[in-house]
Amino acid sequence: MDKKDVARILEQIASLLELQGENPFRARAFQAAAQAVASYPVDLREAAESGALGELKGIGPATLEIVSEVLKTGQSKVLTELRAQVPPGLAEMLKISGLGVTKIRQIHEQLEIESIDELEEAARDGRLAKLPRFGSKTAQNILRGIQFLQKTSDFRLFHHAREEADALVHVLGSMPGVSQAVVAGTIRRRCEVIRELSFVLQVQDRKETVMSRLSTAPGVTDFTPHGEDSATLKFASGTVAEVTITTLNNFGFRCLTATGNEAHILELSELAVERGYEWTGDGLRRDGVIQPVKTEQDLYSLLNIQYLPPEIREGRGEVQAAADFALPSLVTADDLEGFVHCHTNYSDGSTTIAEWAQECSSHGYSYVGITDHSLAAAYAGGLTVDNVTAQHKEIDEVNSGLSGFTVLKGVEADILADGSLDYSDDVKARFDFIIGSVHSRFSMSEAEMTDRILKAMDDPHMLILGHPTGRLLLSRDPYPLDMDAIFTKATETGVAIEINADPQRLDLDWTMVREATGKGATISIGADAHSKSGIANMEVGLGIARKGWLTAENLLNTLPVEGFLERARLRRNR
Repeated sequence: MDKKDVARILEQIASLLELQGENPFRARAFQAAAQAVASYPVDLREAAESGALGELKGIGPATLEIVSEVLKTGQSKVLTELRAQVPPGLAEMLKISGLGVTKIRQIHEQLEIESIDELEEAARDGRLAKLPRFGSKTAQNILRGIQFLQKTSDFRLFHHAREEADALVHVLGSMPGVSQAVVAGTIRRRCEVIRELSFVLQVQDRKETVMSRLSTAPGVTDFTPHGEDSATLKFASGTVAEVTITTLNNFGFRCLTATGNEAHILELSELAVERGYEWTGDGLRRDGVIQPVKTEQDLYSLLNIQYLPPEIREGRGEVQAAADFALPSLVTADDLEGFVHCHTNYSDGSTTIAEWAQECSSHGYSYVGITDHSLAAAYAGGLTVDNVTAQHKEIDEVNSGLSGFTVLKGVEADILADGSLDYSDDVKARFDFIIGSVHSRFSMSEAEMTDRILKAMDDPHMLILGHPTGRLLLSRDPYPLDMDAIFTKATETGVAIEINADPQRLDLDWTMVREATGKGATISIGADAHSKSGIANMEVGLGIARKGWLTAENLLNTLPVEGFLERARLRRNR
């Protein structure tokens, strides 16, 4: 979380308080805190840890506590509680240009509207225009605002944004005068959700010539230059792209500054100063002379530090670790042996067992763990006991025809409301391994949900805790959970914590991966794939694992099949 992210959370709290009709002074306090955080000139995390942030005008004890919580966990309990109390559609309306809290409350109270879809309908059928102090012009403006919001939502899921960026970088790289184009920013850092696209262009022609070509590029509807070497492009599709232009001699420096977040760049610039360099907006200087930095490795070599993979450039201690030559060796795709958490046509998947075996083998895996839904998940075709028997027979038949590859008998068993795992003990004992997941009763309190999951982790049949916080990115917040207790329990019991690699989940959050492994917990990357195309989820999940500083030694999927099965046996024998 950088200061913009923290400020945004404080602004959301202020807006939700206003929508609730709370004391206006309380809402204004959060607005003031958001402004103070956004304009704070130094690293927010360091200031919070040193106590300096509490001395900043606009930050009181209550807001300081929330800022500290957000910096530590990436979340705010206050915001979570407010979202539960305010109809989600009302909060969504705050994103519509020109529609403030007062108007939203009036719309809600007089028309009983609680969603943007309902608001759009009211704007079209004339009900909105009839409200006091509205009129047809205001209704039309709101309608246009809704349409704009639908095209340019603040965030997109990583895989959607990356697809768009991959297409656009090809177009930019093909422009006359451009030698190469690379994707930078939050996509290159493998963030779960993306606000804007960022690119760096290495040019042969004069910068102003390329800037002129960018301004008239096909599809560009708005062009805003920022000096002579950067610009914001808006496309007819609603895409917003930040483009930086540079020459070969400074290409590495520009890639680096366009990729790392604000805290990372600050840490790196401070280190550069310690090493006798001057860090300026146009490059790295020594004795007033810009140093050639053609690649990012050139800069790291000049500073005499380890190479910093883009995923971890988040200002969370990575620069100091690189300076101490203490960065861990992050897990890579070559380390992966097992593909676990996939669904077949026995439940809600579309792929057969044999097809999964062939697909995973062709992608270099040595085993696949089949994990269809359990009986309680009737909505997803959960397996009856007879289905389990039939599936296991089919797995045996598939395995009999394989060489050098193994299909494992797994299941994604529901963690029921009382903390028990679906199925009786004798049925659970028939599986090679079990993923335990929560799929219902999300409204439990933090204490109730934590107790529920901790109890499930005591079941010796459970090897992996699936999508541990239940979040759906841009759709559903995590349920309240004491993650410290979960990680401690995982270490004690040997239950692995899943990074669910479904791009709509990416749960465990990357900010918690280091915390989990720091306590000694093991991580598992689960594709949660329902068709063969879902095999690509693993690459996305791997990005989250690397972003959380995960090594091969802390990842369950890197075990060969014998080691994986031994780990499951050890769990059952506890």
